[in-house]
Amino acid sequence: MIRHIDRVRPETLAAQALHALDAATGAVVPPIHLATTYARDAAYQLVGPGYTRDENPTPVHAERVVAALEGGTAALAFSSGMAAATATFRALCKPGDHVVAPRVAYYALRNWLARWGARWGVAVDIVDTTDLAAVRAALRPTTRLVWVETPANPTWDVTDIAAVADLAHGAGALLAVDSTCATPVHTRPLALGADLVMHAGTKYLAGHSDVLAGMLVTARDTDDTWARLRELRHDEGACLGPFDAYLLLRGLRTLYARVERASRTAHALADRLAALGVTVRYPGLPAHPHHAVAARQMQRGFGAMLSIQVPDPLAVIARLRVWVPATSLGGVESLIEHRYTVEGPDTPTPPDLLRLSVGLEHEDDLFDDLRQALGK
Repeated sequence: MIRHIDRVRPETLAAQALHALDAATGAVVPPIHLATTYARDAAYQLVGPGYTRDENPTPVHAERVVAALEGGTAALAFSSGMAAATATFRALCKPGDHVVAPRVAYYALRNWLARWGARWGVAVDIVDTTDLAAVRAALRPTTRLVWVETPANPTWDVTDIAAVADLAHGAGALLAVDSTCATPVHTRPLALGADLVMHAGTKYLAGHSDVLAGMLVTARDTDDTWARLRELRHDEGACLGPFDAYLLLRGLRTLYARVERASRTAHALADRLAALGVTVRYPGLPAHPHHAVAARQMQRGFGAMLSIQVPDPLAVIARLRVWVPATSLGGVESLIEHRYTVEGPDTPTPPDLLRLSVGLEHEDDLFDDLRQALGK
């Protein structure tokens, strides 16, 4: 049972998972519903869901929480962030359509988009979405979808969502925003004009490095766009299971506490590293080329991700003792990664860049470890 509470703030919605109380027991923790099928009553009417694939109450609850936090009308949970992202293109684009995507973005999606577009007959333009003139020049009469990621992994470029929304809508296209690293704590793209928001729920929404999940949120759940997305997920079955949905809900309940704490630490580390003369990429720094845009469209901080550019980055990683050398981001532990090694020579990521995902450890421990590894 979800009781509606009027005029409460998002921290309260998240912490109480929309003030969910189990109707049968009064439990304050949302239950895990493991059944795959559901009985009908004596009149052969359903009393609840019909089948678990996209009706299971546990992922449906997670969808409602994320939709509320993003200010959307509905959400769809997927089995991974990639499943959510690729579903957007596959559901909304047909052969002959055109899409615009960012030069700097999650590399797996960027690589998939190039292969899929070539096979499916969808034209793909890869542009610097922070350059509004470049976005405007890329738009065509056949443009169906503009995709942006902001802040963009791993250089943390910041795209002006409202400005790109105006350009996309002026061309008759939809705007979808990968807001994984901003989270609804820092940015709510729907309020800035986006049509869809995507989250790799594996990262900050779940927040404990133990869940694989994706989420799409819409500003309008009554139009053909959302109907096509729902249909594709139903037909292809890339749904979130109840155990993962339960863990996602657990993470969502601490989202604001985790993200705000990690973001404060990241900002402090960026300041302290910059003071040592290290080249730091972090949108909260005034020296960042997109700081003004970030300050205008981000709230409560600038996120818990930053990157540094250093000589011999792999040697720096080898000297670290507190930071964990691992992929992914958004967990409670701080991770460091050399993206150039992972992505290969075709990546736009500079070879001297190290990506840092700041967790919940003490700021001084994280800084001292970086300083000794950098020889500062």
